[in-house]
Amino acid sequence: MSSHPFADTPDPPYVAVIFTSVRTPGDNGYAVMAASMAELAREQPGFLGIESAREDVGITVSYWTDQTAAQGWKRVAAHLVAQRRGRDVWYDDYRVRIATVERDYGRDSSPLDPG
Repeated sequence: MSSHPFADTPDPPYVAVIFTSVRTPGDNGYAVMAASMAELAREQPGFLGIESAREDVGITVSYWTDQTAAQGWKRVAAHLVAQRRGRDVWYDDYRVRIATVERDYGRDSSPLDPG
């Protein structure tokens, strides 16, 4: 496992599912379900990694090998239950965005580096 907080993704292309949300007050079982969903996602075919941050707006990005893998995660039964609970209890508002990552670079590389 990597020592940094970022998902250890392969060279692009791959798919990013970006979930941004505004929570309702209180936990109402959210923390337990969020941890459970992160663990379950790791077991799914095509899962590459996950990154999450929460302040006023929460952002969770999960990374998948392709659209088929990302769509498969959306249809996992336990994830469907969590989605329903999110709409009914945990989120005042949310957005889901799906993107294909074309470039991936950081501190030790530049956007011009091929690797």
